Amino acid sequence: MRREIAINATGQETRVAILEDGRLVELMHERADAQGMLGDIYLGRVEAVLPGIQAAFVDIGTEKSGFLHASDAAEREDEEEGEGSGGGRRAGRYPPIQDLVTRGQDVLVQVTKEPISTKGPRVTTQVSLPGRFLVYMPMSDHVGVSRKIEDREERARLRKMARDQLARKPGGVIVRTVGEELTKKAFKAELASLLATWEKVQNAVQSAKAPALVHEEAKLTSGIIRDLFSDRIDSLTVDSRDLAREIKSYLGQVSPDLVDRVKLYTGTTPLFDELGIEEQIHRAYRRKVELASGGHIVIEATEALVAIDVNTGRYTGKKDPEQTILRTNLDAAAEISRQLRLRDIGGIIVVDFIDMDEPEFRDRVYQAMKSHLGRDRARTKVFGISDLGLLEMSRQRVRPSLFHIMTQPCSYCDGTGRVFSPETVLRRVERAIRRAASAGENRKLTVRIHPDVALRLLEHEPEFIKIMKRECRIDLDFRDDPLINASEYRLLAAPSDQDVTSRYAVA
Repeated sequence: MRREIAINATGQETRVAILEDGRLVELMHERADAQGMLGDIYLGRVEAVLPGIQAAFVDIGTEKSGFLHASDAAEREDEEEGEGSGGGRRAGRYPPIQDLVTRGQDVLVQVTKEPISTKGPRVTTQVSLPGRFLVYMPMSDHVGVSRKIEDREERARLRKMARDQLARKPGGVIVRTVGEELTKKAFKAELASLLATWEKVQNAVQSAKAPALVHEEAKLTSGIIRDLFSDRIDSLTVDSRDLAREIKSYLGQVSPDLVDRVKLYTGTTPLFDELGIEEQIHRAYRRKVELASGGHIVIEATEALVAIDVNTGRYTGKKDPEQTILRTNLDAAAEISRQLRLRDIGGIIVVDFIDMDEPEFRDRVYQAMKSHLGRDRARTKVFGISDLGLLEMSRQRVRPSLFHIMTQPCSYCDGTGRVFSPETVLRRVERAIRRAASAGENRKLTVRIHPDVALRLLEHEPEFIKIMKRECRIDLDFRDDPLINASEYRLLAAPSDQDVTSRYAVA
């Protein structure tokens, strides 16, 4: 499989695309006016301690306070060997939150999950500093090796090297996947760099007054090059000369063998258009995703979870319906895994596969799903397919999804995806007019409605206005208004056209 990274950089936005065999599988972007805070370290002040939910809220100087769970404030006791910063909730026992922090206390915390929807950022007191080959953990003495380094002898070598280098030095480390075959010289150099960074953080804390930002994590492009660009990536193409120079300079110091894989794009056609990425991004916002077999999946996000439905669509197979269903489900498993990465969907996910009677077929689809998710950088947990054809899974969520970052709720439907039909709006108008007549306050009303509602009135209910005038004894004037919401209407009272809609409108 050919893996590529493409970077499109402008003055206001930087976009990073990761492709596998030419197909977009991940998209990250950063805007000048909305930079992320994942990995940033703050000197915060505890605002409230809530034993009922075993959590505290920490003022870090942002719009919403940080959420600190007891499991993120307790010292790590597990043997987690991931690579990211921060912990997330861990299984096991930990002291009560009231024994760990007190209201008004200054605490050093790191953001492990960015604000999502109505929730503030999630923070941990277990600070970690990621480098290219290592993650340094100043609050822990744990030494670990990335699970993705599978060779047992290499894991033992790296673990021994780490323990030797950390002798008489505070903190612990995790060797990252890209640290496979790491030399002692490179290990020593990066550890020294991370120790120097931690010293700067401590100095910043000494001079800061809570709440304050004391360390800013490397932003998008720098983080991508540090964390992702390895010998497993075949090429990196960037359309900014300055950025290409910076990337080559950094790689020249840490991985000189990768410098030749960095290409500067100078074509007249925009880079993402040239590589076919722009059209793939456009399709990432659609509910319905077509499958190669002819079937399709539908992705629906709710407040509690993301539901994905699988359908055969136009694919009818040849003879055996079970084989038709199996092929559609296998295609769906591959596409769903890709869409989760591309859209950065996190939290609880429920997939409604097409029902399969054979346990063997259900197991094949389940194993295929797990296999495709193996390429996902985010942590995932997948459960077996139930008799109803439902697969439940969870995916690590540390930032808002692509959909939430790039879109906003529709002003017409308020994010529901639906608006009232013209017939429904007319019935609402009728009820409002009758209330106004019953109140006896207004004898002349102008009713403004959307053109679609006006068309319904003219074509299907031409006697409506005459009937309402006769029954309610109100002088009515209906006018279409293309600027009005399709689900709404306006009642204006004469003589000053005062808006009295709210007085008589009920859902």
